[in-house]
Amino acid sequence: MADQNENNAAAEQNAVQLAIHGQYIKDLSFEVPNSPGIYAKLMQDQPDVNVNVDVDAKKLTENQYECVLRIRADCKVKDDVAFICELAYGGIFEINVPEEHLEPMLLIECPRMLFPFARHIVANTTRDGSFPPMMLNPVDFAGMYRQRLEALAAQKEAEGETKN
Repeated sequence: MADQNENNAAAEQNAVQLAIHGQYIKDLSFEVPNSPGIYAKLMQDQPDVNVNVDVDAKKLTENQYECVLRIRADCKVKDDVAFICELAYGGIFEINVPEEHLEPMLLIECPRMLFPFARHIVANTTRDGSFPPMMLNPVDFAGMYRQRLEALAAQKEAEGETKN
């Protein structure tokens, strides 16, 4: 009995905590709605680029999860849209951690692993769309996770005040 418990403990220690089994483009969209006129405007005025990043995760099997990194970049010149680039880049991860560490793994570590590949895709897509390659700055996924937790806590607090 003691040998079996020791074997189980050894197996748990040897189990990989985080492994990626695949990465893929789930969705990719690139639009230049005001072409060809927008190219002349880009030569006259500085573009304004807005980038949004979000992370979604869902359970696939007992210890496999899909993590999807969603990136949307909007480039405008004054009020005219130069381009819109949307990417949903996913990965399938095997995660073997205690339940209390699962959400941070899914929303911090998994997107951190996916980000360099998604960044490369966005840069190539914008370059191939006749714009300078858009090199995304590193993303603070831990900060995003903290903001998500704070927003949930504020929402719960507001719901509690509404009920009283």
